[in-house]
Parts: sequence; C-alpha cells; structure tokens
Amino acid sequence: MRIAPKGVRAARLRQRKIELLRRFPIPADLLAGSLSLTHRRCGQPTCHCAIDRKGHPVWSLTFMAGGKKRVERIPKEWAEEVQRGVEGGREFKQAVAEVFAANAQLLVLWRKQ
Repeated sequence: MRIAPKGVRAARLRQRKIELLRRFPIPADLLAGSLSLTHRRCGQPTCHCAIDRKGHPVWSLTFMAGGKKRVERIPKEWAEEVQRGVEGGREFKQAVAEVFAANAQLLVLWRKQ
C-alpha cells in the first residue's frame, strides 16, 4: 500500500468534504467523537505534578477514522470550540438517525394503505 504525503492526503480530505457539503447540507464545523479532560504527569522531578500527583490538564478528542480509534491532543484554548463541534455533531447524528427511522416507519405505513 502506498501512502500519500500529508499535504496530498489533506487536499484529498478537503476535496471530499467539499463534495459532500455540496451534496448534503451538513454544517461544516461538526465533529464526531468525544472531548475529555485528563491529567498527566510530565516526568520532571521538580515539577508540581511530581509532588501533588494530580498532573497537568490535557484535553483529548477521541474519534474513529478509517475504522481505527484516534486520540488527538487539543490545546486548552480550543477546548470550548471543539466541545461545541462535538455536541453539534452528536445532535446532527441523532437527527439523521431519527429521519431514517421516520422514513422507514412511513414506508411501512404507506405499504399498509
């Protein structure tokens, strides 16, 4: 399998996203996955995290891509915006599932008439 350079992969992903957004009215800033806050120790013996054991706060976005689980660190300055994207993505996914279910139920009702 041949892996494209990052710039080429990013261009392909952007192109596919543009194609899908043209075809379906999907808000462009939605995110799949979950955002979580954990605490990690940095390993430096003189740091406060070595003493109090709580660690430094680290935000992470966990999502699936290409059938694999991915975890990406998120800068704390981005956390609020990323959380809005995750919540919007969850709401959109639920709305689409409800539309699919309603369509199936309507098909059954139409068939019975």
